[in-house]
Amino acid sequence: MSAPAAQRGKGSGLEALGRATLDLVDSWGRFALLAGAVFRAGARPRFPWRATLEQLEAIGARSLTIVLITALFTGMVLALQTGIALERFGAKLYVGSVVGLALARELGPVLTALMVGGRVGAGITAEIGAMQVTEQVDAIRSMGADPVQKLVLPRVVAATLALPLLTMLADLLGTIGGMLIATSQFHITGNFYLDTVYWAVTVPDVLSGIAKTCVFGWIIAMVGCFLALETTGGTVGVGRATTNSVVVASISVLISDFFLTKLMLIL
Repeated sequence: MSAPAAQRGKGSGLEALGRATLDLVDSWGRFALLAGAVFRAGARPRFPWRATLEQLEAIGARSLTIVLITALFTGMVLALQTGIALERFGAKLYVGSVVGLALARELGPVLTALMVGGRVGAGITAEIGAMQVTEQVDAIRSMGADPVQKLVLPRVVAATLALPLLTMLADLLGTIGGMLIATSQFHITGNFYLDTVYWAVTVPDVLSGIAKTCVFGWIIAMVGCFLALETTGGTVGVGRATTNSVVVASISVLISDFFLTKLMLIL
């Protein structure tokens, strides 16, 4: 390769990297502006309570089945794998301690967020994205209403409230699923299993997991709404935005979980 060609290739690579960096910074800036607009909309009078309750039912109640099934079988698998590992050291009686702690601190919150994010994040993006490409969002603005207060705020508040409630139910059912395996597979009495969970899992353990889901719910709804409002390109763009919403929300939940866990351990 000649020197000018090599320089052109190097320049184009740096140029592409620079454009990608600027696009990323620009996207973060628009996301921050949307977050600020949601905060201001929540402080205004005439809060959209009815729309928020409808979204709470759509996000929370309709996600209950998938969350509980996931939690039940996660607790069962966790108890089975943990019990087999602990049996080698003669400590299978304390399988409840491991299951309870894992569900309360990490698996319950994270799996609930991932399940809800996959279902709700895609739904939010598809619904508002379709409104965006058909100019219904612009019509809301032309009538003097705020689409952030009308469309985004109810979904963000509902997701932030629904995730902790779903997580508490997931922790409970996951613990019950672990008890089913402990009693049937390892012949541990239900009372002893529950006693080990009670003594191992403290209130701060449960609260730390539930507190993280408030952030997870906010992330899921905000990512879904942001990508929906950025949608262009008709129905193809809606499909692309929906896919990106699930991917970005899932990755954001996992990344934020690490930093929130570090913060909880420090506190």
